[in-house]
Amino acid sequence: MSRIGKRPVKVPNGVKVSISQGSVTVEGGKGKLSLTMPDGINAEYTANEILLKRASDTKIHRMNHGLARALTNNMVKGVNEGFSKELEIQGVGFKAQMSGKKLVLNLGYSHPIEYVLPDGVNILVPKPTQIIVQGNDKQLVGEVSAQIRAFYKPEPYKGKGIRYAGEHVRKKAGKTVA
Repeated sequence: MSRIGKRPVKVPNGVKVSISQGSVTVEGGKGKLSLTMPDGINAEYTANEILLKRASDTKIHRMNHGLARALTNNMVKGVNEGFSKELEIQGVGFKAQMSGKKLVLNLGYSHPIEYVLPDGVNILVPKPTQIIVQGNDKQLVGEVSAQIRAFYKPEPYKGKGIRYAGEHVRKKAGKTVA
C-alpha cells in the first residue's frame, strides 16, 4: 500500500466535497476546484475525510494512488487557505508594476515586458522589486511564478534577475580573478 495514498485527506469545516463518476469537486471560501481521478483510483467521502482506494496492486495503480491523494489534498488546502509564491527582482533599474490585468516588468531590455494574468491567479506588487503570486490552484501558482522568473533568470556573475524569495544563487568569479 502506498504510504501517502493510504492516508485520508482531512476536510476542514466550510469546505464542500462532491464525488461523482470518477471526479472529485471541492468548493470553499477561495473558490472551486475539480479533479478527474486516474483509472483504477476511487474516492470515498465520509465523516470529513476523503479516502482514496486503488483497484489493484499493479505498478501504474500504485503510482497513481499517491499522486491522486496528493492532488486531492492540494485542492482541499487551496480552496481553504490558498497558495502563494514570492519573487524578488534584483538589478539596477529593474522593477515590476501592475497595470490592470497585466504585470509590467522593466528588466533592462529595450522594451517593457507585459505578462497577462491567467484566470485563477492574483498578483500583488507591494514593492517595485517584490512580486507575490497567489491563487487556489498550486500547479497554476507555480507555473505562473516559473514563467515570470523565466523572463530574466538570475545570472551567476552579478546576481541580477528574478529569483524566488530565499533562493540562493551561487556567484562565480569573473575573468579578472583568474
